[in-house]
Amino acid sequence: MQQFFDYSDEVKLAIQDSRPLLALESTLITHGLPSPINLETAVAIEKIAREHGVTPATIAIVEGKIKIGLSAEELKTIANDKQVAKASVRDIPFIISKKLSAGTTVAATLFCASYAGIKVFATGGIGGVHRGDDQDISADLIELSKTSIAVVCAGAKAILDLPKTLEFLETHSIPIVGYRTDTLPAFYTSETEYKLPARVDDITSIVNILRIHWQLGMTSGVLIANPISLNDEISSDIIEHAIVGALQKAKKKQINGKAITPFLLNEVAIVTKGKSLQANINLIKNNVRLGAMLARQLSNE
Repeated sequence: MQQFFDYSDEVKLAIQDSRPLLALESTLITHGLPSPINLETAVAIEKIAREHGVTPATIAIVEGKIKIGLSAEELKTIANDKQVAKASVRDIPFIISKKLSAGTTVAATLFCASYAGIKVFATGGIGGVHRGDDQDISADLIELSKTSIAVVCAGAKAILDLPKTLEFLETHSIPIVGYRTDTLPAFYTSETEYKLPARVDDITSIVNILRIHWQLGMTSGVLIANPISLNDEISSDIIEHAIVGALQKAKKKQINGKAITPFLLNEVAIVTKGKSLQANINLIKNNVRLGAMLARQLSNE
């Protein structure tokens, strides 16, 4: 399996020196944000990790190689190449066999980070159960159920069916812990009506939970739900109105599968006049900040 992986010099050095690493996904760069904001954000979040003494490991597939950590040139290439694919776990063998390039979803990033031995991953929001179709379940949830990594996120994307997503997490024994919150954050919104089973208010408590989870040999990931800042959040009424309209438009245009999430997020950005886009960027930075602090503290124990 090692022949399919390639580690950046920065990541190799961090592994050699036993310094903390933070996994970052790349569909944010390839499909989640428009150019040139995508590259600017990718550079900014890597900088945040480094400022906290943590090596960023942005994961992507570049010309048939799974890259654990990207060079500045590789970041630029995947940000600007419109032909870059979107890879979930099932797509990885095909993309490698064809020597293609792809941004990795949360699920694919989890799979790759686990092989590389990285224990903390920061992303925006996880996928989940889609509205109106109980069978449309993100591969993010499936991978979380079997990959023992700490995932810092702003909850699940607001476009999803949140109670059914929470039910899936419970059924598949995936712990979710609220960081300074009692309820599930909904990406653009810091609070919802959906109560979480656990809350912590400091990073030491998260570390303790993770240590016990791993020592018990539990095989699922652990979700750390980190709400968007109150200064950055958008009213749930505004977001819900935008989502309902976007879902109706997607149904009319018969948009589904991998295309549905980027379509819905783009429609929400249009309706909110770009506010949701800025909120997206800010919550990702917030998650990377927490993820870096967590990775740093784990490495110091």
